[in-house]
Amino acid sequence: MSAGSSNLVDVGRISAVFGVKGWVKVQSFTEPAENLFDYAPWWLKTAHGVKTVEIDEAKPHGKGFVAHLKGVDDRDLAASYAGLTIAVERNLLPELETGEFYWHQLQGLSVISRFESGEYRLGRVARLLETGANDVLVVAADADSVDERERLIPYVPEQYVVDIDLAAGTMIVDWDPEF
Repeated sequence: MSAGSSNLVDVGRISAVFGVKGWVKVQSFTEPAENLFDYAPWWLKTAHGVKTVEIDEAKPHGKGFVAHLKGVDDRDLAASYAGLTIAVERNLLPELETGEFYWHQLQGLSVISRFESGEYRLGRVARLLETGANDVLVVAADADSVDERERLIPYVPEQYVVDIDLAAGTMIVDWDPEF
């Protein structure tokens, strides 16, 4: 079975090898972080396409995790996986409550500011940043933007983020285009 890359969602990254018996250090992008291990199989994004792997053991280590890839029993082979992104099939992710979104759903949305008496196209959501207090949208300018500036907009629903329409591919924000 193969998973089309459009069906995959990035959920983590193999950052380095750990020890000499095929273990790797893993950084999770899920919330909570240990949810990464609830999904199987993992699809690793390599320079030559995606490759499926199974985890046969994992445990917390420092700020992240260490895991053993099934069939990988030496450091040299484990090193070949360092730096690869871990993805899972989209349908494995749990359904969210109404008004909740996964980050991957927000990336690429067209951002329109309805500020005071005008409507301004600011660009597209390039990525999100986790800052502790609240997440931040990184909005990159595109050909239809009012200017060529990149903007950082706090992801605060009902305060700055007024509406999200996934079907239309738009996010309406209350944000001064001068910021």
